[in-house]
Amino acid sequence: MSKKKLAKTIVYGCQMNESDAERMNGELESIGYEMTDDMTAADIILLVTCCVRETAEDKVYGKIGEIKHLKENKPELILGVTGCMAQKEGEALIKRAPHIDFVLGTNKIHQLPEIVRSIEKRHEIERQNTAESINHKAGHFIDVEESETELPDGIPVDRKGTLSAWIPVMYGCNNFCTYCIVPYVRGRERSRLPENVVAEVEEAVRKGYKEVTLLGQNVNSYGKDHNKADFAELLEMTDRVPGIERIRYMTSHPKDLSDRVIAAVKNGTHICEHFHLPVQYGTDHMLKRMNRVYTVAQYKDLIRKIRSEIPDCSITTDLIVGFPGETDDDFESMLEFLKEIRYDAAYTFIYSKRSGTPAASYPDQVPEDLKKERLHKLMEVQNAISLEINERLNGTIQEVMAEGPSRNDSSVWTGRTRTGKIVLWGHEDERPGDMLNIRITKPQTWVLKGIRENA
Repeated sequence: MSKKKLAKTIVYGCQMNESDAERMNGELESIGYEMTDDMTAADIILLVTCCVRETAEDKVYGKIGEIKHLKENKPELILGVTGCMAQKEGEALIKRAPHIDFVLGTNKIHQLPEIVRSIEKRHEIERQNTAESINHKAGHFIDVEESETELPDGIPVDRKGTLSAWIPVMYGCNNFCTYCIVPYVRGRERSRLPENVVAEVEEAVRKGYKEVTLLGQNVNSYGKDHNKADFAELLEMTDRVPGIERIRYMTSHPKDLSDRVIAAVKNGTHICEHFHLPVQYGTDHMLKRMNRVYTVAQYKDLIRKIRSEIPDCSITTDLIVGFPGETDDDFESMLEFLKEIRYDAAYTFIYSKRSGTPAASYPDQVPEDLKKERLHKLMEVQNAISLEINERLNGTIQEVMAEGPSRNDSSVWTGRTRTGKIVLWGHEDERPGDMLNIRITKPQTWVLKGIRENA
């Protein structure tokens, strides 16, 4: 009996990388691999990388160094580097770490089986004819050539979760924010055909998934390249899929959020009332430097429109602190902006220089200690707002989809409201995927605690 082949995938970064990894895992399984959590037992290790922040790159290089020691004891171990960092660095990765077998760009997922088979064949030849061993360097494979074509549909998917499925609806980005590397490593926007997206949602539902999250760098611009459907129409089509319970999506660019998308959320049956709308900053001065192409006034108008149409929605955002040129006045205006908008939650980041982006060469970089000081103040303000908003839910009954035991206590279960808030309660007889009514009894900054209301 032949030895079972094992694969380990390590993912860094965003949900799109998680989705890409699920497809790569599916492809590896299609050529005879089984997935393992044990890196030391794996016959192939695949790193799905991120380069949005320097810390992510540092973690990848650390892992590559760790795997070098594994390859010294197991020469036929295959190491592949994929994703955004692979696209950005290309051959430089091989030069820095020659034990890498292949580097594959962001739009080359479908080539994975062919590459792995080629390396396996080389290893087989080397085993059979060690006297004429092939130069290991000749086996390196690098493909980071940019392509504007859509990734082929029909790639097998091995999803990690059992309740919620990532469904990519488009790839790439046309917005060149001055701090962001994504357009350079993901290419221009390419939308999947709506019928293919819907077919993948239907397949996920058939396999028992209750919730889908539609993914794109800017889902609001979906369909502009093929004109088959816009994002509002795609939401409506997904909402009609029999058996779907919840539909989420990310990420949105404020400049492209249309009235029709707001209406689709308002009128939809399964589309969750949660808007993640990254503003990045709260002054026109900084928005212009970031090339966000909207003003504070325009953004505020959009927020007012959403809350007017869907009063009980939740709104979250992304914020960057310490961007080059940020003044004390900018920062104080940012705090006032937060107090006016009142987000349910905000994902806050310290600006990190990324080579290849315009902002990396801006002369007026903010000192690190000042960045950290401002981040602390920003989080204090936002955390107080988040708590105040959550406290208004005290005593209310929220529809929660049960996900399973919490990390620290198996008797306490966790789930999310339609608006994306995490809820904890004492477990009874519920199962993952059940829709429950939970009465909120103890709102906190990050979670809501409650008790189950039995019918």
